[in-house]
Amino acid sequence: MQTRTLPHPDTLSIARPLGRRRALQAIAAALAATTFPGQLRAAPAGTRAVLGAAWRGPREGDPYFAGTLIADWEARSLSFGYTVPLPSRPHGLMAEADGGLLVCSARPGTWLLRCDGHGKVVQQIDVQDEGACRLGGHVVTSADGERLYTTETDFSTGKGRIGVRDRHSLRKLAEWDTHGLDPHQLLLDGKGKLFVANGGIPRTLNDRKFDIHRMDASLAHIDTANGKLLGKWTVADSRLSLRHMAWSRAPQDQDALLGIAMQAEHDLEADRRRAPILAVFDGTTLSIPTHENDGIGYAGDIAPALHDGFALSSHQADVTNLWHPGLPDKMRPIIQLKAPYATTAWHGPQEGGGVLVATAYGLGRWHPSAAPNLLPWPAPMALDNHWILIQEA
Repeated sequence: MQTRTLPHPDTLSIARPLGRRRALQAIAAALAATTFPGQLRAAPAGTRAVLGAAWRGPREGDPYFAGTLIADWEARSLSFGYTVPLPSRPHGLMAEADGGLLVCSARPGTWLLRCDGHGKVVQQIDVQDEGACRLGGHVVTSADGERLYTTETDFSTGKGRIGVRDRHSLRKLAEWDTHGLDPHQLLLDGKGKLFVANGGIPRTLNDRKFDIHRMDASLAHIDTANGKLLGKWTVADSRLSLRHMAWSRAPQDQDALLGIAMQAEHDLEADRRRAPILAVFDGTTLSIPTHENDGIGYAGDIAPALHDGFALSSHQADVTNLWHPGLPDKMRPIIQLKAPYATTAWHGPQEGGGVLVATAYGLGRWHPSAAPNLLPWPAPMALDNHWILIQEA
């Protein structure tokens, strides 16, 4: 094990051998990371960002909407672009080329909806017409742009499925096995194949958890040519549910890491509070790099941050933490505001590394070399679990 003393009260270490390129990047980023959260170096930032988001009114039972939010950093304002009423609670979002959105309903989801760049609904399907499968909340497009992949559960068997759909009509063309239970998010790798996070929790059609002792969470690698299983990985603690994922950089880069946010499902609260919230897949091994966590054991969302690191939001703990491979056994808070949840990468003034986080008060912005910022919501609203950066300038 190699250690390096940094200009910080703690002595931090690199946990496992790194390639020379990554080691140099990790050391540089680790040095930069020692300045946060209270000593951010001021730098000029872009003036505008457009985000795709989903939200409801401020009270439980208020109607749901999807649409765009426009952040003006110089004016310190956040405004609506377009808004689209939704039939029920949404979850995952995907940006369309025309500025529109593809919105997936929350688990067990029954609808997919597409709107154009003006907020007009141009397509909506009810998956209940297709059989016993219900949506797991996330959708991604194929590498060639012709198909969509949705996580689903077949409630006649309880098994996880991937719905293969026509990109244009949303019609289901095929179903593949996820080789697990409760599939949640899915992402393409650099070759157009799929990684799927199987949450592993048995659920009823009313989304009630049962038989938690049968949990079987896993990371599955699926061949998109035929749906065959290419690989499957698990963590040692079977009560850790693998939920949301993010690449540290473009997956075509061989050095890209896949970060996976986890949620603890232990019987005892004390065990949940001690549970790790991050797993990392390096292309060969799925590991838990640190047991530092949020004190709750529940990471809501994850986004790339600080050049090969990850930001993990913990809305129950009112904190967003940063992890980086240069400081692998550590997590540090970067945003401490009430109820942080949706996260997305923000490139900012340099070469990336920033993150935008939805909080109870508004949009929180963090970047290792730009001043932090908080923009209040344009109206009383509660953002849902995810949002996406569509454009920045």
